Amino acid sequence: MFDNTPITTTGHELQKNTVGEIKSHNAVITLVEYDSSWPELFDKELNRIYSVLGSKALQIEHVGSTSVPGLCAKPIIDIVLVVNDSSDELSYAPDLELSGYTLRIREPEWFEHRMFKGPDTDINLHVFSSGTSEIDRMLRFRDWLRINCIDRDKYAQVKRNLAKNRWRHVQHYANAKTSIVQEIMERANTNNTYKD
Repeated sequence: MFDNTPITTTGHELQKNTVGEIKSHNAVITLVEYDSSWPELFDKELNRIYSVLGSKALQIEHVGSTSVPGLCAKPIIDIVLVVNDSSDELSYAPDLELSGYTLRIREPEWFEHRMFKGPDTDINLHVFSSGTSEIDRMLRFRDWLRINCIDRDKYAQVKRNLAKNRWRHVQHYANAKTSIVQEIMERANTNNTYKD
């Protein structure tokens, strides 16, 4: 993840925050080159989520590597959904589940983060409460990589190197990227050309 890596690191800790059975990955990570259809897949989900939640969806953003043109990525669309209170699952989860979304992660200790998988497109729908600092970090990281090709290429190289390893869980691969993400975020946070 980003500056504040989720506490899930061991298989036991991952299972604690996983809804349903945890599946081991036990393989390398598959990265593909940027696909121009990814924004369209995001738009499809954005429209579906708004149609399901209406005004309960305060903000929906395409984040992660699939939101950065030119960046290699796992072919999974990461989406941030902002609701009033992500810990109040009854206010949004039943509506999402009726539309085919499946709750897979519940992390009360990490910004009350929830994560759903999609009904047909391979997505990670990350749900946070309005005002959560992690939302800004994810958007700042995305926006910086969109305009800074040096950091985008550096991040891609680290991802490619890490992806060659066998990972018991995909989250371990994500955690291994923490230092490069923090390094890039320091530059993004201090650069005067970034506009909120």
